[in-house]
Amino acid sequence: MTRHGRKPEETTLSVWQVIELARHQDRPYSLDYIRRLAPDFIELHGDRLSGDDPALVGGIGTWHGRTTVFLGHQKGRSLKERVARNWGMMHPEGYRKAIRLAHHAAKFRFPIVSLIDTPGAYPGAGAEERGIAAAIAAAIMEWFRIPVPIVAAVIGEGGSGGALGMGVADRVIMLENSIYSVASPEAAASIVWRDNARKVEAAEQLQLTSRDLLAMGVVEEVVTEPKGSAHVDHDAVATALDEALHRHMQSLLTQPTEDLLQHRYERFRYIDSLVHAEPQFGPKV
Repeated sequence: MTRHGRKPEETTLSVWQVIELARHQDRPYSLDYIRRLAPDFIELHGDRLSGDDPALVGGIGTWHGRTTVFLGHQKGRSLKERVARNWGMMHPEGYRKAIRLAHHAAKFRFPIVSLIDTPGAYPGAGAEERGIAAAIAAAIMEWFRIPVPIVAAVIGEGGSGGALGMGVADRVIMLENSIYSVASPEAAASIVWRDNARKVEAAEQLQLTSRDLLAMGVVEEVVTEPKGSAHVDHDAVATALDEALHRHMQSLLTQPTEDLLQHRYERFRYIDSLVHAEPQFGPKV
């Protein structure tokens, strides 16, 4: 059962149906949630080195009476906006912007909410030339040093290192019909079988649904979506997400910094042990 909500048999979908809902074009994106959680949200731009990355929105707002730093992938609604935001796929500048704002949060003791919704980091030549892999690695390492509470939520797609670079947190939760995976089913099928048409088969093996990840202990909670999924009622799902985020954040705010960082480290060491204990993904003989 989800942390709050219906029994699994009442809502069980195929893995591919969940993926389609996670990618639904009308599903709420980060700004849809942030503007409901913190109506006075002010967006901040730039990595103070080379530029801004519109695929990541970041800034500050008042959330439950406390100044909070919000970060989130933004895919865009119209085709023009999606192109401008690169479908939520971040460049190196995006990861540097995120860490810049995280240090801002640390300086002023602001908690951080990170909303994850990306197919992955941008794999283009320009991003590679500017060191996308190194930017993700540096961001992951730096998140373990940020001395304020961090709660992350997977609200749609959580794809590959592009998502993990924004997903190092003290608590990670997922919306019911979101996905979180080492690779997209299409990419996994192409890599393992060199056949994109086997994407549904790959999806079945990747264990990427919220119910899979909750069962493995990778996430702390699954937030129930409205009947018909999140795109049906943006206000209702935002209210449910707000309640879950706030509840987890409240339990973190009183922890000493040393304990917070140690538990964050131990959380991901546990996940690392799960990864090495799982059988390797690939064709079944």
